[in-house]
Amino acid sequence: MFIRLLLLFTLLPLAELFLLIKIGSVMGAFATILLVLFTGALGAILARRQGFGVWMRIQERLSRGEFPGDDLIDGLLVFGAGMVLLTPGIITDTIGFLLLVPASRSFARQWLKSRFSGMISQGSSGFSSVFFSSGKGPERDVTDSGSL
Repeated sequence: MFIRLLLLFTLLPLAELFLLIKIGSVMGAFATILLVLFTGALGAILARRQGFGVWMRIQERLSRGEFPGDDLIDGLLVFGAGMVLLTPGIITDTIGFLLLVPASRSFARQWLKSRFSGMISQGSSGFSSVFFSSGKGPERDVTDSGSL
């Protein structure tokens, strides 16, 4: 996991910088800066609009007594889209705009759900099974009244 994060935080900015330099050499520095500012502002506006829509769907489902699982994941994805859209760069803007489109966000939601279910099924044979296998939590010595 550390290697993945290291690569993400080193290679992605380098790729973004490379693309921005290439675009700047074609369009000019001022136009490239305007492009970055425009995509950031547009992304913030769209993320706010999409986030409000997701929030309303969550409220509606909760008022009907339903669990808004998919909508909560959508909220996480819209939040992530807003974060990467505020980061200057072409690659992150593309990812952010794709996450704001409901059709492509559904693919990301399904991928996350499969990752979550895989993590849950792997965890059932590990540390969590020690504490949660009986449904009661960790066993406690009730004779020790000094600790909770």
